[in-house]
Amino acid sequence: MKQSYDKWLLLIVLLLILIGLTAVYSSTSVISPDIVEKYRRKGVELSQFGFIKKQLFTVLLGIIAMFIAYKSPLEFLKKMSIPLLVASLVCLILVFTRLGITAGGARRWIRVWPSTFQPSELVKLCMVLFLARYMSMPGYKVDRFLSFAVPVGVMGVFQVVFLKQPDFGAVMSLALLTMSMLFLSGIRVRYLFSLGILGLPVIIKLLSEPYRWKRVVAFLDPWKDAQGSGFQLIQSFIALGSGGLTGVGLGEGKQKLSFLPEVHTDFIFSLIGEELGFIGVVCVALIFFMLFLKGILIARKAMDQFHYYLAFGISMMIAIQAIINFSVVTGMVPTKGLPLPFISYGGSSLIVNMTAVGLLLNVSGAQGRMVKSACGLHINRSEPAGKEPLPAAHGSARTAQCSKWTRGYGYSRYKRRSSGNNKPFGYRG
Repeated sequence: MKQSYDKWLLLIVLLLILIGLTAVYSSTSVISPDIVEKYRRKGVELSQFGFIKKQLFTVLLGIIAMFIAYKSPLEFLKKMSIPLLVASLVCLILVFTRLGITAGGARRWIRVWPSTFQPSELVKLCMVLFLARYMSMPGYKVDRFLSFAVPVGVMGVFQVVFLKQPDFGAVMSLALLTMSMLFLSGIRVRYLFSLGILGLPVIIKLLSEPYRWKRVVAFLDPWKDAQGSGFQLIQSFIALGSGGLTGVGLGEGKQKLSFLPEVHTDFIFSLIGEELGFIGVVCVALIFFMLFLKGILIARKAMDQFHYYLAFGISMMIAIQAIINFSVVTGMVPTKGLPLPFISYGGSSLIVNMTAVGLLLNVSGAQGRMVKSACGLHINRSEPAGKEPLPAAHGSARTAQCSKWTRGYGYSRYKRRSSGNNKPFGYRG
């Protein structure tokens, strides 16, 4: 049987990548002399098309990774989730070896010819795979503390390495991702609340570090140190404010001319706001919302517990990164380097996120056949000729897919289906 997939999901992702390529070229086509000199000292010769060529090559690698993820058997990935998580931890530790690269006072990258790779991006996807497998195991009980402690303990191991790099952005995004998946599964809220209370002193201690506290102060009042810690945020405000309703025009932005640091990576959303205006940034935000909604709908229709948690986890992983990036460039949270998925310049984030979309397409393709089978809408070729296929219990496929979706929906749904009766989910007789 030919494997189907959600074509709208693929179209949304390709649209985001196209927007990203346009924004990357706009932000890097004009290079100031000081940037050229900065890279020349590193042995890199910059040109008008240098960044966009590398980004196009990364997109090509991402398409290959997405296709492999789409074609990979999900049961095989389920079995490999723990080895993949261990492999991501090994890659994370490699940043402290000779392969590691230091930039901006942080050690977060490993040298992979002909470029670099940031293992923290891979960790997020591997963590989603691990949590999806763990939450779909028969021994997972939402009312048992051990079921909560195991994923939190695994997360804690990675958090220690992240803080050693240091990478506070990865710490926050991984914590939000893990907690959201645990909350979705229906784990007792008091466990999550207790972890928040226990983690509060740790967060306060981390924020008390001088360079982090300087960012907090700059977030509260960036004009207090307009030429120092508040410079980047102020320039972001200027870019967004200059765009007005419709923007100054594609390619006409001025903040990319060495005024706004990291405009092609972490602050590319500011460039979009300057050149395409309020309408442009709203459209980009709506496209991300459509992507998240598509992922949730795929999860909601899944007929397998692992597929359900995998689709939801991938949707949350992309959404969390996008929301944090939006919040940083608009001054809603302290400045933290986190790329905008599919749009910011950089290989690690783009390849990992495209791989994640490949898995989401894989789930959407697998669920179509499973829904038909569960609802009795397929023809059983072993039945005698002329015999009608059995109807779905109490109605159509929609009955089996569209039960009320609440916290703990996936846990109760699939546990009930595997509790000993053979009735399709949705049967109310």
